Amino acid sequence: MKVNDVTSALESLAPRAYQESYDNAGLITGNGQTELTGVLICLDSTEKVIDEAIEKNCNMVVAHHPIVFKGLKTFTGKNYVERVIIKALKHDIAIYAIHTNLDNVRQGVNEEIADRLELSERSILIPKANTLSKLEFYCPKQAVDSVKKSVFASGAGQIGNYDNCSFESEGIGSFRPLEGAQPETGQIGALSKEEEVKLELIFPSHLQYTVVAAMKEAHPYEEVAHQITRMSNDNQEVGSGIIGVLDSEENSLDFLARLKVIMEAKVVRHTAICKEKIRKIAIVGGSGSFAIMAARARGADVLVTADIKYHEFFDADGQLLIADIGHYESEHYTSKRLQQFLSKKFPSFALLLSEHNTNPVNYL
Repeated sequence: MKVNDVTSALESLAPRAYQESYDNAGLITGNGQTELTGVLICLDSTEKVIDEAIEKNCNMVVAHHPIVFKGLKTFTGKNYVERVIIKALKHDIAIYAIHTNLDNVRQGVNEEIADRLELSERSILIPKANTLSKLEFYCPKQAVDSVKKSVFASGAGQIGNYDNCSFESEGIGSFRPLEGAQPETGQIGALSKEEEVKLELIFPSHLQYTVVAAMKEAHPYEEVAHQITRMSNDNQEVGSGIIGVLDSEENSLDFLARLKVIMEAKVVRHTAICKEKIRKIAIVGGSGSFAIMAARARGADVLVTADIKYHEFFDADGQLLIADIGHYESEHYTSKRLQQFLSKKFPSFALLLSEHNTNPVNYL
């Protein structure tokens, strides 16, 4: 196994195209062609975690948080970020981060909290726009099924919980092959007409090269007339947070007490109780103050998140119960979730969980 095998698997779960603009997900140190001896999975790639990787003969560290967020101009070891990078390079350890791209997909960070709270009727809290494209192309009738099969297999045609989605309309296509052409039908220099089907399919924009290549490979025509349109529609499967409902109403204080236990939080900072009974829950793992107004707009009774500042608590405005469980507490299970995912892909390879608690916050 190589580093690229692991990164490709992780990016099938959380494509890097879905990371936020400020983020630095992906391979931070190392070479994708390096043969792996073992993988250590953690929340933060601290110095102790790199030492642990060396001790356990793991030459790849998979972390949720990127150790490098912005450019480094020197490598003198003056801070923990530089020391981690120096040590990783010295010992040929690849560091890979899967951060906001994992936050922005289903089966990621927020899904774990939703699982623990046993929420149903789940959907993305703040869907991302401008991540979808539409492919339109023309195909002879007899080739429609085989071409669609190929394009679907490349990742096109999925909308929510439905796949193989397309729209077809029939018409007559005309063309005249010129010198040098090798037409499937028709004669050089003669105008031809063909019964054709126009196919329209939606696909994630980052798969454009793969989808178009699959279409051209399966299509019988030498030249395939097609058009790609970027869509501003919200992508219902990609975006920040999750919102769902409890099976039944729960007393607000009882919910907060249960939340503290199941998320292993030392403390839960929260706004005043504004509703005696709650049912609709919004979730944003990590820093989630940006989602307060969205949670209110979606009719959430509670927003479970972290890193809420003093003045941001006022934004609840008596309409929402904000429950701040702490950044580490909202994400520390991510390592286990990644290990479970990778274990299904590589069941016979050493995928270890870090034994270090990297939470920099302590409670008296």
